[in-house]
Amino acid sequence: MVQCEMCGAETSSPKTVKIEGAELDVCSDCTDFGTEVRTESASSTSTKYSTDSDSASGSGSGSTGGTTASAGGGGGSPPDMFDDMDELVTDYDERIRSAREDRELSQSDLADELNEKASLIRKLERGDTLPSDRVQSKLERFLDIGLSADGGAGGDSEWSGGSSTGSYTLGDVVKRKD
Repeated sequence: MVQCEMCGAETSSPKTVKIEGAELDVCSDCTDFGTEVRTESASSTSTKYSTDSDSASGSGSGSTGGTTASAGGGGGSPPDMFDDMDELVTDYDERIRSAREDRELSQSDLADELNEKASLIRKLERGDTLPSDRVQSKLERFLDIGLSADGGAGGDSEWSGGSSTGSYTLGDVVKRKD
């Protein structure tokens, strides 16, 4: 028996579900909170999001399954919104401030040029808030800077965690502030 990673209930057959970008092994009650990830062992069974041709037509052809298959391009589960998101560079506040100062603009002048509030520019330069996609594209265009990380390659190049088996734990990823 394995514990569900969502509710903690004991389950004999956990299902792997992607919830907000994280893959969790959950019980059958918690599978509705995300999209089921297809694994080799589960490929022969019919699931809520199954699109196998050999699955039972009654359980695999429901409106949810059909809609999901067409939205996902016909293969497997729908794409996760977190897979397509660009990561913001960690020093975005410094990049914005230095680019603004290089152009000899005040925070209110930059805000006027971008049609945004000066308080937003102050918060961005202090690192108190993250720019929305719309504001980020405005800043990148006007200041001619890049605020998106290159697909995570910049952060992964310094990666030194993990074991010899290639699996990682939370301790490999988290940096303590002690």
